[in-house]
Amino acid sequence: MVQIGYTMMTEQAGPRELVDHVVRAEEAGYDFSVTSDHYFPWLRSQGHSPYAWSVLGAAAQATSRIPLMTYVTCPTVRYHPAVVAQKAATMQLLSEGRFRLGLGSGENLNEHVVGGGWPSVDVRHEMLQEAVEIIRELFEGGHVARHGTHFDVESARLWDLPDEPPPIGIAVSGGQSCALAGRLADLVIATEPKPDLLDAFDRHGGAGKPRVGQLPVCHDPDRDAAVRRAHEQFRWFGNGWKVNSELPHPDSFEQATQYVTPEDVAASIPCGDDPEDFVEAVRPYAEAGFGEIALVQIGGASQMAYLDWAEKTLLPALREAFG
Repeated sequence: MVQIGYTMMTEQAGPRELVDHVVRAEEAGYDFSVTSDHYFPWLRSQGHSPYAWSVLGAAAQATSRIPLMTYVTCPTVRYHPAVVAQKAATMQLLSEGRFRLGLGSGENLNEHVVGGGWPSVDVRHEMLQEAVEIIRELFEGGHVARHGTHFDVESARLWDLPDEPPPIGIAVSGGQSCALAGRLADLVIATEPKPDLLDAFDRHGGAGKPRVGQLPVCHDPDRDAAVRRAHEQFRWFGNGWKVNSELPHPDSFEQATQYVTPEDVAASIPCGDDPEDFVEAVRPYAEAGFGEIALVQIGGASQMAYLDWAEKTLLPALREAFG
């Protein structure tokens, strides 16, 4: 059985709208939800980037069933891991056990704002490992004091802890991150349906753990309008994370995608209102072994119409195809 998730994409809607969207997603029957955690949108045309953790707190109070998850938070530069641990513990309490903490090594786009520079990928993975260790230690409830290679923690303690700490997911895109996730994560996160990523995760200790994928879609009764919107707001997606993680500003993404055509985007993102196109886009993730797949509907103003269509048409088609 494959579970289908809804993405609160903070880069394309304001905070109140995001909460309205996830409430409607819960009503529509989505199995879970995820939330991006950015300081900048990838492209100016997306137009938003509210503070994800405030949105999550509001969503926890506005919903009652749908699980919530960061997809993903970087706990190393913009946020100190001790603060991430406090935020995650509070979210688990507010949501009454519905929260999962998705973590990743971050993107220059968001982390540069605190002025600390952007480390190499090897250093970023070292920092992520140390951060996860700090977060897990704080989840255990005692005082934590440590002086590590990248982080200092001075007698920290979480005073409000849930009975069960939130599961930790780690985003992967290559061998190093798969090894890290296999050792340290409770679940794995990916945005590409590559079986070799899951194989590497399993080899390093991830066998049997949940795996969560994500892909963009663009519903519109007018397919041409859907293609235009996908190109306007999501043409950056095809760069791959090795490129996307290094670019420092939306203008950099504009430059990097200046030669991407609408046809290029439509070849990789299902557009329109034929549910079979969306089913076929999900299929590689299901066949690769992802048990949970979060869909990103492109365009903040299109969410409610998409969710109405998803309730009546898309979710039944996906469940018929994948259980």
